[in-house]
Amino acid sequence: IAKNPTFHERTKHIKVDCHLIRQQIQEGLVTLLHVPSANQLADVFTKSLYPNSFKLAVSKLGLHNIHAHLERGY
Repeated sequence: IAKNPTFHERTKHIKVDCHLIRQQIQEGLVTLLHVPSANQLADVFTKSLYPNSFKLAVSKLGLHNIHAHLERGY
């Protein structure tokens, strides 16, 4: 989206000012980096994950179960 100015019906909901971001990329102020799927921390909020992947993402985000003491029984 940032590199290709072509309008797509699937992207019309995006609220970010793509023109500003595209300009900043062209000026070298912003660099886009590829993040492999295994490192996509946002997946914890949008996808069902295997337990190990879920625990890893949650720990990287610094999230804690506020009900853990109830699950342990004390």
